[in-house]
Amino acid sequence: MFDGFYKVDYQAGEVAGRSVMHVHGGRMLGGNSAFAHVGSYQEAGGEITGRLAGQRHAADRRFRALYGDDNAEVDMRGWADGSHYRFESTPVQAPGVVLHSRMTRLDEASLPPAGVVGAGGIVNGLYSVHIRLLDGLDGGLTGVMVLHDGRILGGDAFYYYLGAYSSAAGRWKGEIVNQEHTPGTSEHPVFGGHEVGIGFSGHCDAESAAWEATALAGKRSLRLAADLTLLHPA
Repeated sequence: MFDGFYKVDYQAGEVAGRSVMHVHGGRMLGGNSAFAHVGSYQEAGGEITGRLAGQRHAADRRFRALYGDDNAEVDMRGWADGSHYRFESTPVQAPGVVLHSRMTRLDEASLPPAGVVGAGGIVNGLYSVHIRLLDGLDGGLTGVMVLHDGRILGGDAFYYYLGAYSSAAGRWKGEIVNQEHTPGTSEHPVFGGHEVGIGFSGHCDAESAAWEATALAGKRSLRLAADLTLLHPA
């Protein structure tokens, strides 16, 4: 069954990249350090078809857009290939071009039990997340998070996040485990090579959220802060 949580490797001409993607019930939500990806799909006769749209959420122009368009849409066609799924996609803006991608299922074994969400709790959906180090340290991460009924799935081009949260009355708290799906030591030396546990608490409203946290990266204890913006309710 196609439903699950995946790392996605993709290439379009000279532009290559990676992202994470949560697939469930006909909807696809994911992204990476600069772009969110939102789409829908159908399964029939061993083939998966659908449409996926991109949306830039980080202004860093080191991250190149596919086909020069930050908000490109692609029509996609895919199939199972052993333990992977392979796709050939055609940009709506450039119908003569083919994007090749491969989806590899990520291990969700460390996903903790879902928390409880009450009245005034954080809204389900796809969020951009910008994480920064505190205490005068340089560094941080940008990525995406899917929040749904007390569970967190997310990541970027190097890492994936699994977690759980509880929320009510404009507050939320929870835990996240940050793990590598692709070695990222050279890009993010603080987080690279480690499974990072993060316990957080903060505030939320109908469109955004924030938290502060203590993270354990190897033998180092780090204080972090994050800002989340709701991109697509779910």
